[in-house]
Amino acid sequence: MASNDFSVNADLIQQEKQRENVLNELKYVIALGISTGGPKALAKILPEFPADIPAAFVIVQHMPAKFTKLLAARLDELSKIHVKEAEDGEELKAGTAYIAPGNYHLTVSDNGQQLVLKLNQEPAIGGLRPNIDVMMTSLAESKAKNIIGVIMTGMGSDGSKGLLLLKEKKNAIIIAQDESTSTVFGMPRTAIELGIVDKTVPLEEIPACIMNIMGVHQ
Repeated sequence: MASNDFSVNADLIQQEKQRENVLNELKYVIALGISTGGPKALAKILPEFPADIPAAFVIVQHMPAKFTKLLAARLDELSKIHVKEAEDGEELKAGTAYIAPGNYHLTVSDNGQQLVLKLNQEPAIGGLRPNIDVMMTSLAESKAKNIIGVIMTGMGSDGSKGLLLLKEKKNAIIIAQDESTSTVFGMPRTAIELGIVDKTVPLEEIPACIMNIMGVHQ
């Protein structure tokens, strides 16, 4: 009986390791910028992604310090993927969404073959820290491949300069939230007017759009 129990436990351990291997297979980076109306919008789209999606999400939500940690915890409860506030020096892993902490810029850099998150408190840009352009620009200058840029509801133009670099340097696919479902259409509109957006879709269609690009099915 003990031998059978050992065999069953070994099988379970192996299955868990296989699952972790799938979760850690990072093939895509989803770079998402969002502002006004963001928490509700993120609560609608992040729960739609499967836990084993071979992508990491790097998210800049314009929000004051402390609130981003609460937002990440709430979204983590709702979602199959892991959602957390980004920490300095941690490696990007598939199946995880990293939200920039309030009052910190979030960047992505290289550490050998790994993509690593970095936080800094360099001056705000356009009054914004975190700033979407900072995050998108760092990705454009990194070794990251297969990048999907997503620009969603928000006032102003933050994100467009970084998305332009992603398009030029990485041939990234750019998705914009449409006007009808945006609380404020400023950021998506600016990106669309630059001519860099590949797909403009309603909020509820963003997850399917991303997964279609990746060839992933729900």
